[in-house]
Amino acid sequence: MRERVQYFDLMRCVAAIAVIAIHVLAPYRQLLGDIPFGEWLTAVTVNGISRWAVPVFILITGALMLSDTRPFDFHYYVKRRLGKVLVPFLVWSLFYAYLSGWSLHGFDINTVKQVLSDSYHHATYYHLGFFYYFIPLYFVIPLFQWLIRHYDESVILGFISIWLATTFLYLLGIDGIWSNQLWLYSGYLPLGYWLYKMVPNTRLNLVRAIYLGGIALVFTVVMVVDLSLAADKYTVGRWLSYKTLNVVLAASMVFVVCRYLAGHLSDKAQSVVGLISKHSLGIYILHPIFLWPMKQFEWYQGNPLWVIPCWVLLSGTGALATSWLLARSAKTRWLLP
Repeated sequence: MRERVQYFDLMRCVAAIAVIAIHVLAPYRQLLGDIPFGEWLTAVTVNGISRWAVPVFILITGALMLSDTRPFDFHYYVKRRLGKVLVPFLVWSLFYAYLSGWSLHGFDINTVKQVLSDSYHHATYYHLGFFYYFIPLYFVIPLFQWLIRHYDESVILGFISIWLATTFLYLLGIDGIWSNQLWLYSGYLPLGYWLYKMVPNTRLNLVRAIYLGGIALVFTVVMVVDLSLAADKYTVGRWLSYKTLNVVLAASMVFVVCRYLAGHLSDKAQSVVGLISKHSLGIYILHPIFLWPMKQFEWYQGNPLWVIPCWVLLSGTGALATSWLLARSAKTRWLLP
């Protein structure tokens, strides 16, 4: 049990940091030709090697919820599982719709109205798009739980194999019924369960994961750079999608590496990791508040080698502190999943 807590904590911790880094570097991506090539390449490389962040959260969800052997209770599931995520999402969507109306020129109520009118199909703020494909997964989790309880491992492995093939087809731009968003995201759930339950925590599996994940990361960065240089503007194809094989391999690598390394953390390091993990979703939801001035005042001027770590630290610390404060009171604790 201790090992399980450690490596899930470590996964949430590194995923939260990677998500912030992706959002910090966003302004640099479109500056090809406007800033030194090395600076643009640094930002694009960090972006390319961090795309596993959001999928790791889904892998953890699959590992935990599909391994739950308790009988399915519909009312408990809706109230304590789905509701715990859905209600905060709705509240924060309203807050960020309001924030979207603010700029250096003041407050624009028409922007807020437009954002709210589009909210049924588009997030009110850039980071909330995660919930538009994460929340629907709660409707397929019970199906996977039933499948795992009634069929043997070969059926689960067969499903994962088919799903992996479709993520490769999607990466290549070959579309079909497998291009459905729910299908492409849902496969992370049984994959997380498989990595958790069926893949031994051995050095050999660690080496395999690093080999496959490392190749995937290199290809991701190289292809994005090549496509962008050929088009003379920032272009990614599908290489940065969360629904493609390269990102699946990278996310799986992070899962295996964190599981292997977590047991080697010192007690002090584990306490820090545990704190960040406990508030990881709070950090995810809150960090754009602290990035707002950076983007509005263009405080990202400078080499991304120091700008990215600086703003990851500032916004991450601010979000962590705010999440911790909100969690101290029962009146506000429900605001964060």
